[in-house]
Amino acid sequence: MKVSEIGEFGLIARLSRMADKSGDKSQGAWRQLIAGIGDDATAYLNDGSIQLATVDSLVQDIHFSLKYTPWKELGWKSLAVNLSDIAAMGGLPRYALVSLGLPGNIEVEDVITLYRGMIELATKFGVAIVGGDTIASPVIFISITVLGSAGNEKRRILRRSAAKPGDEIAVTGYLGASAAGLEMLKKQRHFSTGDTAQLKKAHLKPYPRIIEGQLLVKNGVKCGMDISDGLIGDLSHICEESRVGARIDTNLVPTSPVVKRCFGKQSLELALTGGEDYELLFTADKKVMDKVKKEIKCPVTVIGEITTAKSNEIKLIDNRGKQVEIKNTGWDHFSKGLSFPRRRESS
Repeated sequence: MKVSEIGEFGLIARLSRMADKSGDKSQGAWRQLIAGIGDDATAYLNDGSIQLATVDSLVQDIHFSLKYTPWKELGWKSLAVNLSDIAAMGGLPRYALVSLGLPGNIEVEDVITLYRGMIELATKFGVAIVGGDTIASPVIFISITVLGSAGNEKRRILRRSAAKPGDEIAVTGYLGASAAGLEMLKKQRHFSTGDTAQLKKAHLKPYPRIIEGQLLVKNGVKCGMDISDGLIGDLSHICEESRVGARIDTNLVPTSPVVKRCFGKQSLELALTGGEDYELLFTADKKVMDKVKKEIKCPVTVIGEITTAKSNEIKLIDNRGKQVEIKNTGWDHFSKGLSFPRRRESS
C-alpha cells in the first residue's frame, strides 16, 4: 500500500496508534502528557504548569515558491504557522528552534533577510529564537519548533476533542484571502493596487491569533483549532476527534470582502476550502459564545452548529435551506488534485 492511497491523515492515524502503544501510560513522560498527536500542539505537565510544543516544516516548491515569495515574508510566515499552532491551544509561545536546509548556492544575504522576517514576528510576541540546525539540502526547507505554555494545570487548553452537540461553531476574522492571494500570485492575476496588496499580505504575512486564543480559554471555550487546511477540512478534524457531526450555513461564512470583489462566485469555495487563513475555529454553547463576542476585538462569526449526526458528517446549507456539495474539502499532502498546498497536520 502506498502513502498516497491512505493520504496524510490516514498515515498520521496509523503512526499515532503506534506511538500510543509504545509506552506504559503510568510511567515517565506518559504520565505528564495531556495532548499528543492529533491536536495542534503537544501539551504536557512540567512542575505543575502546562507546556506546549509544536513543529512545522515548509519545503520549497511544495509549500512556497521563491518566484513569488520574498525572503523576509518567507521568514515571517515560517514562524507564523508555528505560533498559530500555539494560539490554537490557547497558549503563549516562548521559544523557537529553527532548522534550515539550504543549497550551497543560496546568497548569505538572503538567509539573513529570512531571519529578519522571523525576528520581526518573534519580537511582536516576545518569542526568543534560541537555536536549531543548518544543513546542506538540494532544496530549501525550513523546520521550526516552538515551545510555549498555557498556565498552571488547572487552566484549560483548547482541544479538538471537546465539541458537543448543540455547540455553536464560530470563526475569528475573515476567510479565503490567503488562498485567493496564492491563486493571484500563481496565475499572475491583476487587480487594483490596494486589492493586490491585501491579498499578498494575507498569503505571505498571516498574523497568528495568540491573544484571541488565550481569551477563548479565559471565557470558557474548550474546543478549538486554527484554520490551516481549510475550514471544512479542519472542521472535519474536530468532528472526528469529538465524534460529532456539524451543520454550516454557508451564507454566514465571513468571506473576506477583497476576495468577494476579486473572485466573485469563487469566493465561497476559497473561504470554505482554501486554507492558510490561520484564523481560529472553535465551538461553545451560546452563553459562552456571547461572552467571547463581547471580549474579543476582532470579528467573531457564528457559522453553524455541532450536531448529533454520525462522526465527521458535515452538512453545508445555503440561504434557501438546500444542501451544498463541494468536491475539494481541504489539503492533504499525499492526495492529488488539490489546489492550495498546506503544511503537515498538527504536532
